[in-house]
Amino acid sequence: MKGFVQNIEALATKNANFRRVLYTAKSCQLVVMSLDPAEEIGMEVHKLDQFFRVEEGSGEAVLDGVRSPISAGFAVLVPAGTKHNIVNTSGAPLKLYTLYAPPNHRDGVVHRTRADAEKDNEHFDGKTTE
Repeated sequence: MKGFVQNIEALATKNANFRRVLYTAKSCQLVVMSLDPAEEIGMEVHKLDQFFRVEEGSGEAVLDGVRSPISAGFAVLVPAGTKHNIVNTSGAPLKLYTLYAPPNHRDGVVHRTRADAEKDNEHFDGKTTE
């Protein structure tokens, strides 16, 4: 079968890695993330659009300096060029998934921790899942 058809809520809530790329298409990429208590993605700006959906936990979305509380069920759409961060403000892991359009990371990459992600200066190399 071509494409990706799975229970994203289950995949996101079971994920214990900071970042795991699940599927990469030509124009879009699906990634699950888990932020430990007090952990954050880190302030960043992309030349692409990004969508987040929180499946479990709570925290803050920071878009161009504006802080908004987020929790399970919340969606955050970050337009290209927006300075942004996602911060876990709770005492439990923040489980979410994100869509990059176009892809941002190498297909299949897994970063166990944020430190691992920061050490690995990888970027999308044009190779898709299928």
